[in-house]
Order: sequence, then structure tokens, then C-alpha cells
Amino acid sequence: MSEELRTLSALELKKAFERRELSPVEVAADLLDHVQHHDHAINAWCLIDRDTTLEIARASEQRYMKGEVQGLLDGIPVAVKDVFLTPMWPTLKGSRTIDGASTLNKRSPATAALERHGYVPLGKTTTPEFGWKGVTDSPACGPTNNPWDPSKTAGGSSGGSAAAVSACMAPLALGTDAGGSIRIPAGFCGIVGHKPTFGEVPHWPASPFGTLAHAGPMTRTVADAALMMQVLCETDPRDSQAAPRRGTDYLGALEGDLSGLRIAYSNNLGYVDVDPDIERACAAAVEVFRDLGATVVEVDPGFSNPLAAFGHLFYGGAANACRDLTPRQREQMDPGLMQVVAKAERLSMLDYLAAVNERMALSERMAVFHQKYDLLITPTLPITAFETNREVPPDWPNTRWPTWTPFTYPFNMTGQPALSVPLGLAGDGLPMGLQIVGRRFADEQVLKAGHLFEQLRPFTDRPSLALAGATA
Repeated sequence: MSEELRTLSALELKKAFERRELSPVEVAADLLDHVQHHDHAINAWCLIDRDTTLEIARASEQRYMKGEVQGLLDGIPVAVKDVFLTPMWPTLKGSRTIDGASTLNKRSPATAALERHGYVPLGKTTTPEFGWKGVTDSPACGPTNNPWDPSKTAGGSSGGSAAAVSACMAPLALGTDAGGSIRIPAGFCGIVGHKPTFGEVPHWPASPFGTLAHAGPMTRTVADAALMMQVLCETDPRDSQAAPRRGTDYLGALEGDLSGLRIAYSNNLGYVDVDPDIERACAAAVEVFRDLGATVVEVDPGFSNPLAAFGHLFYGGAANACRDLTPRQREQMDPGLMQVVAKAERLSMLDYLAAVNERMALSERMAVFHQKYDLLITPTLPITAFETNREVPPDWPNTRWPTWTPFTYPFNMTGQPALSVPLGLAGDGLPMGLQIVGRRFADEQVLKAGHLFEQLRPFTDRPSLALAGATA
């Protein structure tokens, strides 16, 4: 396959399969070859099992030949973040402490739904240990690099999935997001990443990060994200906190314009220092939404930085993930993770409850804010990607990752849908992202706004030069 064919969307691949112009086996084999040739520079994958993938692709090919197509994603290759259970492959969560055999023959709701729709799993993608930080490196797998510049980070914690999609190794990927872990790497790698409303996509087993954690799609187009949402939102009784199924037609909801929509634009939430290139790009994006018929007002949502409260909640979740590990196991783990776990273990119950109260107040404020404004637009990140194998940029005044992700974690605390779409390249040649936030359960409105923006400002650049230069 040519590079042009590797950039086909899932919707385009599905049409090509139906017309017999391409076969699922041909596409899967080519993508696996692409991974083999280029992943040494990126390290997006922690497990590739060519035989199993091609066996599943052959079954899909036979269904197309018989006219017995299975669901919405039959034959479509998907990269699976290594926190989702897959029956044929172990789920290690970037850690040396997990017994992979104990995770076999189980399916997460997301992978079960994808399987019902005939997907072709390409392999498992990298994550920091237990998905604990906004960059992707772990003692088990090493660092995952950015396809645009392999000396830079891909972001995290869904960094492997983002890098794989950005590098045209997969059209679709699964990610999780408890503080920005879909949107951060989507912004750094120049792809689309959607954090659904909490409860919209069933998730099991329950995340140690509790209701901060969301599962969602990572793609190259918003339409493909809508397609994945159509599948991922199917009911699964194992998630007792999943919202009632709404039967939303996510693809159908992309049509139309934004006439009558009220959009708030905040370039800094009132307290964030933002790279000037990103500020300028976001200001230009606002004009696109006005061209689409929306009324856009520059206004901050009016909350102070909830960093401390988020830290208590998130690192409390990290401590929860490690609570049953032995001292010997902890010695094998990411030292940074062990530092935040130790800090969280010293928190009192009153400290934690105060953070819960701040979270509730933030959710109430945003609910009132969305009585006036349908959507909120912000940068996805205030910076572009920095050096790989680091938790924070060089000379950064703080040591922990949430200090450079101030636009993402507030909306994990509120449970709102938030989409990151590509915004072009900054002066350093690295991608920038635009975040679109909606009221709870307005995922289709968020995706529609992102899709229409994408139609007028398509991001067609691909990191081929960086990949070519990194080829052995």
C-alpha cells in the first residue's frame, strides 16, 4: 500500500472493503509491515502478534466475500491501549508486576463491542505504568516518542495509541482519559481524541481512578471518532455506573451547521500561560466557528485552578491501584509513581473529602455556565511536545505532569465531554490542539462542532519526513 492508502479513514476503508477494492488482510498486513519498519523510532506498540491479527483479518475477508458483513467496523484495524482486556493477549498496563496469564480470556466492554462489530485488533499500545501520567514511558516498555519528532514525547497516558494513529500505523485506537490521557497525546501528535461524558462509554473493570476515568476513541478524523462512539456506547451490564443508553446516532448528528449555537472561548481559563503560537491559532479558530454560524463570546468559565483537588483525587487513585502490591513489586515500579503514591498515602480522609467537595462545586459551576453557553473552546495544551522520557519540560518550575495540562483535568473532574482536534503546526513544527467542551451528555454536539471545524480547517499534514529520517 502507498502512504496515501495508509491515511484512509475507517469510513473510507469500509467502503473500499465493500467495493472489493481493498481486503482486510491486505490492509492489516501492510500496517503490520509499517509498524515493523518504523516502530523502532517511536515505540508505540508493546505487543504485536501478526499471526493472530491476520487470522482475524482473514475471517473478516471471508465475511465480505460471502456478503455477511458484521457490524460497523468489519475489517477495520484498531490499536488497543494496554489497559483494555483482550481475550487473546495479556493486559499488563505498562507494568512488570501484573501476571499477564490472569488477564487472558476476558474482554473489556470496549473490546467486546469492537469484536461484535468485526474489528481487526492490530496489537496493544504502550502506556505509562497503570496510566498514571501525561507522558508515556514505563520501566517495562521505555519511552514512546512523537512521530513528528522522535526526540519529543508523544504525551500520555494513551501515548502509544496516539503515536500509532499519527504515524498511520492504525486508523483507529482505543484510549483512556482520567486527567487528559486521550486529549494530551492527541494534541501533541496532531490527531483527534474524544473524552466522552462519564458513563457514556461502559468501562470494566472499574478504574482505580474512579469516576475521573473515561474510555474513548482516538482517530485521524472526527467522523471516525463518531463512528467509534456508535460502537463503544453499546450497553454492557458489567458497568453499573454507565448512563442509560440514549441510542444516539453520532454519525448522523455531524450534519448541518452551528446556527444558533452559543460558544464561549477562553484562551487561558483566566490563569494559564499559553505559548503565543497556540494563542494565535486558537484565536483564528474562533473565526471559523463564527463562519459556521455560531455566536462566539470571549469569556472565562470563572473557576480557579483546581490543581490541588485534582491531585488529591488522581494520586489517591494511583495509590488505590498500588494498594495490594508487595514491597518487592513496588521496587520494580516507576519511581515517579511511587513518589505520588507515597504522598497520597499520607492524605487524611478530610483532605480527600475536601477535594471531593471542590469537584462538586466545579461541576455545579460548569452546569450553570452551560445554561448560557452550549460549548466552551480552549487550547488543548498550553505548550507543544517537549523532550521524551521526561515528566515535565526542561527547566519547568514544577515536577509533576498536571502542572502543564491545565486545560484537560478540570473536565475529568466535571465528567463533561471534551474533544481535541488538530489546530495545525506551531513554529517549532509540532502539532497544536483545540479543545471543545460541552455540557454532560452533549457528546454529539461536541463532535459536530469538531467535525464542521475540521471540514473548513482540515489537518492533512502527516509526520512522514520525521519517520523517514528515523528509519534504520
